[in-house]
Formats: sequence, C-alpha cells, structure tokens
Amino acid sequence: MLASLLFNKQDILLIDSNTKIGAKIAISGGGKCNLTNESVEASNYVGEEWFVQSVLSRFDQKAVLAWFDQRGVTPQVRKGGQYFCQKSADEVLSVFHRELREVDFAMQTVVSSVKKVDKAFTVETDKGTFLAKHLVIASGGLSFPKIGASGIGYAIAEGFGHSMTTTAPALVGFTLQPEQFFFKVLSGASLEVQITTEEKSFSGDLLFAHKGISGPAVLNASLYWEKGQIEIDFLPGFDWGLLQGKKQLSTILPLPKKVAKAFLEHLKLLDKPAEKLTDAEKECLKTLQTYSFAPAGTFGYSKAEVTRGGVKSSEIDPYSMMSLKEPDLYFIGEVLDVTGELGGYNFQWAFSSAYCCADRINGDIYV
Repeated sequence: MLASLLFNKQDILLIDSNTKIGAKIAISGGGKCNLTNESVEASNYVGEEWFVQSVLSRFDQKAVLAWFDQRGVTPQVRKGGQYFCQKSADEVLSVFHRELREVDFAMQTVVSSVKKVDKAFTVETDKGTFLAKHLVIASGGLSFPKIGASGIGYAIAEGFGHSMTTTAPALVGFTLQPEQFFFKVLSGASLEVQITTEEKSFSGDLLFAHKGISGPAVLNASLYWEKGQIEIDFLPGFDWGLLQGKKQLSTILPLPKKVAKAFLEHLKLLDKPAEKLTDAEKECLKTLQTYSFAPAGTFGYSKAEVTRGGVKSSEIDPYSMMSLKEPDLYFIGEVLDVTGELGGYNFQWAFSSAYCCADRINGDIYV
C-alpha cells in the first residue's frame, strides 16, 4: 500500500523474502481478504489509544473503501461489519500489481542488517547491498513464519536504539490444562459462546480443535489474554425456565449433542429428564455460563494471525510514522506495538499507517 501511494514509482525498491508480493493478503480471511470494518475505533486495538487514533483518522475505513472502489474492487459487508472481497484476495493483489508496474522489486531477498552512513541507509541482503535515502520497515511480526515472517524489523529497530514492547502470538487458539483435555474429544464441533478476559468480552463461535480451542471468539480473546483465567459462557442467553418436562438434558441444552453429553460427564451429572433435576444439580449446570479456567498457552506463532507487541509507538511520530531516533527511518503496520482485533482491523492499520508515511515521504521529495 505504501508503494502504491508514493508518487515517484521509479525511485522505489520493494524488498520481500517471498516469491510473490502480498503473501499474507493471499491467505487472509479464508482467501477472501477481510480489508476493513464498518466500525473502526482505537478501542479495537491494543496499543496507545492517542497514537492509534491519530493514524486511523488520516486514512479511515471510508477512505480505504473509496481507494479500492476507484480501482474496481468493491468489498461486501458481512457479519460483524467485516468487508471481504467478493470473490477472492486476488482482487486486492491485482490492484497492487497494477499500481506497482513501475516499481523495482527484490523478491526472494533476505535482509540481514541495516546501517546508516552519512545520509544514506545501507541495506545488506543475501542478494547484495542497496542504498536508500528513506527506509521504511513494513516487515510485520513473527506470525506465520511459513510465509516469510521474521524478527528482522525488530532487529533493525533495536539497531537504531528503539525500545520494544514484549511480543506474543495473538489472534490465536488456546491450549489446555489437563482438566480441560476432554475438550479435545470434541474436535470439529463449534458453538456460539461469550468469552471474557480481564479487559474485554467477545461473542462469537468457539471451535473445539485437536490442540485446544479456536474460532473467532477465542482468537479475539487471545489478543487481550496474557496469563490467568478466562471465563466462557457456553449457554449465552439460555432461558432456564425451559429446564423442565420429560426431555433429556442433552436435548434441551442448546449445544451440539456430543458437547452437551461431554459437559454433563465433566460436571458429573446424569443425562436425565429435566424434571428429575435437583436444585443443586441445576446450580451445577449454571456453571456452564461462568466456566472459568486458565489456558495453558496458545498455539504459537505458526498458527497466530498477528503478533502483539513490537516497536514502541511512543518512539514514532504518528503523523509521519518516522522514527523519533533516526531521521528518514519509518515503521508501519504490524511491526509496531499496535494490534487489532479480528475483523479487518489489522489491514486497516497497515493501510492507515502506510498513508501517513507516504504523505510524509511525498512531501519531503516534492516540497
């Protein structure tokens, strides 16, 4: 996006360790690329609120949608206000390919180090050395190493004296403690839940997986979880007045049957007619609305959609994305310690920060 927004295309070199540009775009949103959201606020991000808001306000979701619409891509809004490509992420990639016809690429090129000599950045790679007046780090985080993710952006930042906010996998599934190992037997089943961490609560689908639990609600909760308890309501909005009559519990509970039976066994309750439940057994059942446990951890960077943490935004100018420690060095997107929730927020952040950076570089070149 940055290269697309810069004026003088002939002076741009885009260095990428992958064989093709936009590797993460291609696999995002199940291959349909969730570009942005109807509602984008600083509260949808982990990061310094004033910094996030400053950047987003310069190139908001309406501006992003208008930019793509002008280039023939009109995403469709779906559940949760999420904008997805109508057919596939290739629609977005095609726009960038057209925009970058005049840009030079160094693909399958791995950066090893960066130094500054006089007023020029010296970028050392496995394909040779490149010099630049302006250097923009848009290398993302540690998530999805199979598509080239690495910590090179952090290493460059630290080399120029920048501080880091501790990184961790985010928008990722949770692994389980032994007490919750029975979840693994339910692999493949999904249901709507509400998950609460210390900071936020999310409603959405939970998916039982071989390694633990995943699904949109879990992924969002992982962004705010560091350690300790989470609480899951497996029966959101359930009317306990329905718990009567001759129907079996596993039939009345609004859960997939094998999930209902597994929870009854976990709670040491028999699957029996509701009318035969004691008051104590009803109270025991109600713990399914406040089911608390501490995840053992997460599925890790290989499964995480994003990386939480990164280069401290307090050391970056939000109006230009330029380093406050090194002139003409810029950091945009996921490499910074700003991370969005599931729903198009991280692409929006990438696009907004790219706009702020492009505006500064364009002004510097043409003033």
